[in-house]
Amino acid sequence: MGSTANDSNAVFRAIADPARRLVIDELGSNDGQTLFEICVRLSQNHDMHMSRQAVTKHLNILESAGLIRVQWRGRTKHHFLDVGPIKQIGKLWLNQYLK
Repeated sequence: MGSTANDSNAVFRAIADPARRLVIDELGSNDGQTLFEICVRLSQNHDMHMSRQAVTKHLNILESAGLIRVQWRGRTKHHFLDVGPIKQIGKLWLNQYLK
C-alpha cells in the first residue's frame, strides 16, 4: 500500500465531515465559487453559518485531498470541484462491494 492508499485515506478523511460534504455539493451545483460565495450559499441553502476562517479551513482540507482545485483571477481565488479522487475510490475500493 503506497501513495494510493494514503491518497484514499486523505479523501475519506476529507469527506467524513458533513460541512465539507456540503461544500462539495455546493461546488457540484455551481463550480468556480469564491470563498464569499461559498459562505453565502452555505448560509442560505443549508442554514449553516460558519466564519470565513472555518470555511477556509474546510476548503484547505478538501484541496489537500485533491477534491478542490483553485484558480486565481486577479486577486480573487475561485474553487473548482475535482471528482477524480472520489471516482478513484470507487474504482479501487467501493467497486469490490458492488459486485
